[in-house]
Amino acid sequence: MEWNGPGNVQITSRPPCRPPPFLATLPYHPVPLHDLTTGFIGRLRSRDGDAWFELWEIFGPVLRAQLARWGRGRIGFETVQDLSQDTMVALSRAIDQHDPTRGARFSTWLLAIAKYTLSDEMDRRGALKRGSGIRPLALDAEGMREPDSGDLQPDAAYELEVFDAKVEAALRRLERDCDLMDFETFRMRTLEGRSGKDVAVALGTSEPTVSRRLARSRTRLQDLLAEVFATFSFTEEEIAELERNGIERSPNKTEDASFDESIAEIYARIMARRSTHEARGEDR
Repeated sequence: MEWNGPGNVQITSRPPCRPPPFLATLPYHPVPLHDLTTGFIGRLRSRDGDAWFELWEIFGPVLRAQLARWGRGRIGFETVQDLSQDTMVALSRAIDQHDPTRGARFSTWLLAIAKYTLSDEMDRRGALKRGSGIRPLALDAEGMREPDSGDLQPDAAYELEVFDAKVEAALRRLERDCDLMDFETFRMRTLEGRSGKDVAVALGTSEPTVSRRLARSRTRLQDLLAEVFATFSFTEEEIAELERNGIERSPNKTEDASFDESIAEIYARIMARRSTHEARGEDR
């Protein structure tokens, strides 16, 4: 079973996800064993298919949203889909150049590649209209170099979607890893904001049991949030986003309610964004 995303909080069975088409086009470049690391960048560099699918699952929707914003109606949804996959292919050719120690967010670097991909497409269209046969800009190593600080400033909407995508990934893992009743308790109590009494009645159990199940789910979610942010963040600033948004692990149990409220607020934001995309006919 997998979480259907914020547009639908019901737990339903789905067939296994099909890998996006770009995965089949990834070039394989053997990486010397001593260059591999246990980190996520190392897995990407070794062309680990699971790692690339994780990256696509989390960042694919964010890329599509950003490309659509940049397109300003000049490109259709299918083109946005294609460009987001082209961005991932370009990333696969440039991943060896990424150096997380330089302080650039991975999401910022990915955004720079997406911008070059879109520019390439717009140049191609312009050349076709003019009939000049001008060759579009190539996504070569020069075009995909590490951006300097200040070279590309992602807008707030993009960074917020990246943050929300990481939280959503942790929620998906929670549903996958959690006991069914523990997750249902968490879903109803935290994500839907129902009272402990209502949840107890709905699940045919007692309020103390609801509290225990909620505590287990909360602890597991905190572990998963730390895991996801450690995997998909490449600067200390990104890791610190957990604390800044009130969803870090705290030994102070009096802050549990604040954690739940923060998760509920983020979830509501994700759900509202999903509803907007669905209203526009955009399948995310």
